[in-house]
Amino acid sequence: MVNRTLFIEAMRNIAQSVTIVTTIGKNGSTGATVSAFSSLSADPPSVLVCLKSDSRIGLAVAQNQVFCVNVLPEGACDLAERFAGRFDTEQPDRFGAIKCANTPSGAVLDGAIAFECTLDKIITHGSHDICIGNVSAITHSDIRPLAYMDGMFHIVRPIVNN
Repeated sequence: MVNRTLFIEAMRNIAQSVTIVTTIGKNGSTGATVSAFSSLSADPPSVLVCLKSDSRIGLAVAQNQVFCVNVLPEGACDLAERFAGRFDTEQPDRFGAIKCANTPSGAVLDGAIAFECTLDKIITHGSHDICIGNVSAITHSDIRPLAYMDGMFHIVRPIVNN
């Protein structure tokens, strides 16, 4: 098996979209910044997110059976850090004073590309749950997505061929 530190260092050099997973249920809304998100299938339209099994968001998604993946737009660095818990001491309500629309799957954040999902299956691997969701609604955005790599936020720009 490969060394854990080597694995983490290699993964830091892979650019990821910055996403916030939200969910809503009988205990209210919750959300967290998540780095592991991917499309899974077009037939049926489905996505997957990886959530730490014992985290607040992981437990809430399992209980609520719904979630919403918000792919953040560039310029939303503060929102990403807010839902990562950076400001929890000063602002314990992560949804306080932000623009969002409440849906049956969870909050759709302003400017995000959002995938509202019904939980289909959870596969536990190591410390994380792979949550597979069937997409029930999509919110589009024309704003380029925010990316994260090597501990920093980045913006996505196309390469123009001459």
